[in-house]
Amino acid sequence: MGRWESARELLASTGTDWDKRIFRLQVLARIGVRLTFADTWVQAEPRSPHALALLANVLALRSMAGGRGRGLNDAMQQAWKTCNAAADVWPHDPSPYVVLLALTRFHSPPRDREWRATIKQLWAQVLECDPWNREAHHELLTFLFPSWHGTGGEVFHWAQERCAHTPRGLPLHVLPLVALAESHRLRMEVDGDRYGLTVHPWTDNPSTWQAWENWWDCRAPKRPHAAFHEDASYLAHALSFAGRHLEAADVFDAIGPYATDVPWSYCGDATKLFLRHRGWAMKVAEP
Repeated sequence: MGRWESARELLASTGTDWDKRIFRLQVLARIGVRLTFADTWVQAEPRSPHALALLANVLALRSMAGGRGRGLNDAMQQAWKTCNAAADVWPHDPSPYVVLLALTRFHSPPRDREWRATIKQLWAQVLECDPWNREAHHELLTFLFPSWHGTGGEVFHWAQERCAHTPRGLPLHVLPLVALAESHRLRMEVDGDRYGLTVHPWTDNPSTWQAWENWWDCRAPKRPHAAFHEDASYLAHALSFAGRHLEAADVFDAIGPYATDVPWSYCGDATKLFLRHRGWAMKVAEP
């Protein structure tokens, strides 16, 4: 019906909690793609940083509906212009730059040097606003996936390098596990017949234990970040396939009923795998 007042109240109350702000913008944008409240809100309040940030997310999703790798087009340019407007109104807000990273990843031609230079500029702006922003790191990691614009060695090197400089207790220490899961998914997609379902790169992989020690063991359990269940699922998955069922039980307990499809679906039926490994973990953890 075009009503946007409740969205304004929600985003205004979020304040400078950038993690929660970006998460809420993404949720609202997924609904706003097929509705008009984001468009109507900007018409009513053209200088509102919340309205502009939301419309930037909405326009970015609409531009992606036409397919990837097409370079500049009208829908992308409109989304890009709105991101810049949002950044001008609230320069400290990293959310417009996260959207710009996604637009660049999705629309840039494969391995294009000019677009890579754009990514570097956007990344510098993100770091200036929020150096440990979870969504921005995952967006750039995805840009470096071989299935997008990078190489296997490049994505693992970048993930490890970021972890080396990340304070303990932050979920960015899961980045190498995300890269590992994507590498496994790609190998299964390209040569699954030779690679086989029984080969799991999580066995004896140091990244799993590093994520446990540097994030899970040091996190603030009573203040989980917005995408906690997604990151916890990567860790539970890695621990399970590494045979660390006792540690996995603690992660499964924190996940509760909020399971995610990824990365379990990369190794087979997500529901069956999640329930099976959770069952094994809880059995090991019993007194």
